[in-house]
Amino acid sequence: MLALDYGKKRIGLAVSDAEGEFAFPVGELECRNPARDIEELAQLVRDRGVVEIVVGLPLHMDGRAGVEAEAARRFATSVGSATGLPVELLDERWTSLEAQRTLREIQPRRGKRQRARLDAAAAAILLRTFLARRDAARKRP
Repeated sequence: MLALDYGKKRIGLAVSDAEGEFAFPVGELECRNPARDIEELAQLVRDRGVVEIVVGLPLHMDGRAGVEAEAARRFATSVGSATGLPVELLDERWTSLEAQRTLREIQPRRGKRQRARLDAAAAAILLRTFLARRDAARKRP
């Protein structure tokens, strides 16, 4: 699986292992041109053998969808069209906060590289959450 933490400047990237048990941050994609960005993601999907994609849905804390959520939905649709793969959306309200907290504990300094790591870490947390929920749903009777 591939998780995408979509943003206007960068897209955080994370992948799972083949069994879908672990999530690994794999970097970020600097956004330049929407068509080019989608093609780069489609190439990543081909290179990594991705069969499913999850995109973070940035809802407001009260659950409302705003401009960013609509942009993420459009982005997810574009990725699905370009790859031919199913794309799920997952509420990401807490992933960025968790990623910030985790990275602050590991490396307290900030900067451009730190923000990029944050995006990849948020994507990994998003994917870990998605995999855990899917696994729990499969175990229900």
